[in-house]
Parts: sequence; structure tokens; C-alpha cells
Amino acid sequence: MTAPIRFPRFFVTSPAPCPYLPGRSERKVFTELKGPHADQLNEALGRIGFRRSQTVAYRPSCLDCQACVSVRVLATKFQPSATQKRDLKRNSDLIVTECRPWATDEQFELLARYLGQRHPDGGMSAMDELDYADMIEHTPVSTVVTEYREPLPNGKPGRLVGACLTDRQGDGLSMIYSFYEPDHPGRAGLGNFIILDHIRRAAAEALPYVYLGYWVEGSPRMQYKVRYRPLERLTREGWLLMEPDEQHRLIAAATAPRQAQDESLVAMGAGVRGKDGQPVKFSAS
Repeated sequence: MTAPIRFPRFFVTSPAPCPYLPGRSERKVFTELKGPHADQLNEALGRIGFRRSQTVAYRPSCLDCQACVSVRVLATKFQPSATQKRDLKRNSDLIVTECRPWATDEQFELLARYLGQRHPDGGMSAMDELDYADMIEHTPVSTVVTEYREPLPNGKPGRLVGACLTDRQGDGLSMIYSFYEPDHPGRAGLGNFIILDHIRRAAAEALPYVYLGYWVEGSPRMQYKVRYRPLERLTREGWLLMEPDEQHRLIAAATAPRQAQDESLVAMGAGVRGKDGQPVKFSAS
């Protein structure tokens, strides 16, 4: 006889400074993922805006702000822009392999280079090998590490230039955290390519969605997520397609001159954490 699925217990973190918008505080509601039904629980929570961090599923639960919005790409209907087509072509020779969630020295060294250049003041910059192993290996759900390697002259996989921790769900792929070679000549758009590759692979498997986590309008470092069309966002009425005119406006703002974006990041105190607020530490209040 199969044991019944128990309704999970939820907890709320104490308020902390918001990593995205200055002068605001954040709270998260979270629950533990464990047991034989962890995959089903993680998928059900993902559809209502939760994200996974190791053995915990969480979502924002701020008292006076709803700026964090869950977004997902409609993989089977995706239409790449001209820039995205160039990134796909430029990196089409990379060898993509789904690996079991097992941390390696090569992955950690790549992550350290990425954080050192892209998020030098972030909360993840102090991660050591054990912290990285915890992030990768402590998963109770169907998870892979997708590696991106340059081919050797004999065609075999060579240098690791990108990686993504990815949850495989019944309705799509959930990108938990990606990182890549931050200053690679001839490999512009690596971060963009990793997302595009997830969209392509989801569509090839007839999986409808690629979950990108939270988009925060007004936070410059989160604006890259609006570049993927069509895009759905989670509202009180459920998942709704972002209107093309609105998304066009947001994409134009996201692709503004880099200097202006960098100045905005400094003004907002960006770098407090990595993208999507990783890593997440939880203590119930």
C-alpha cells in the first residue's frame, strides 16, 4: 500500500536587505524537499513560483513588494532574435553533455573565474569547494549538470567553458544556476547560448517550458530574462503571456548601452548576491 503524500510544512525567513531593489527588505517562504515524492512536490511548487536551492523550495514572501516575478520561456514556440541566432551559430561547435550532479574540480575552477569577474562582491564569491559540492550534489530531485565543452582537434570533448545546474521536470527544464568562462575571445554570448541551448533541448523533447527563475523589473542584472520570446510570467490569475509590445519595450531597455547598465548596478548596490539571490540560506522566523 502506498503511503499518502503529506502536505509540506512551510516556514518564513526573517526580513533581510533586498538583493535587487535598494531600500527594500525581503522575506522568503520555504519548505523542505525530501522523501519519495520530492520530485512531484518540487514540480508542483515550481508551477506556483517556487525555486529550488539544494533540499529546499522557496519563493519570495515580502510584506510590501511583489517585484519578483516568476518567468518561463515557451520552448516549443520560441523564436530567436537576430542576436540569439548569432550566438547559436557562434557556439554551435560546443559539445553538450548532461552529467550526474557530481561536483568536479574543473567545474569549481570555472565557477571561481566566473564569480571573480562577474560577481566579485557577491555572496557566492566566498564559496569553497565544499560549498560548491553542497550546491551541486545536495538534491532530492531529478537534477543534471549540463556541461559545455570545446571540441579537441580529434572531435572529442575538451576544455570546459560553461555549465548549468538543471532540474528536469515533467513540463520542462528549470535552470537553477549557470556559469561560464567570463572572458573568452571568440566565445561572446556564452551565457545567452546556455539558455538558448536549454530552450532548444526542451523543444526537442516536446517539453513546453524552460523556467528562468525570477525577473525583477527595475533590477538591471535581471533584465536579460525578458529577451526570450514568447515569455510567460506568473500572476495572481496564473501564468500569462507577456504582451509583445511590453516585452519589446523591456528588451529595448535591457539592451541599452552597457555603461549605463553598469552605472545603474553600482547605484543599486548590485553584487550583494549572485543572480536569483543564490546561494540561499534559510532560518525560520
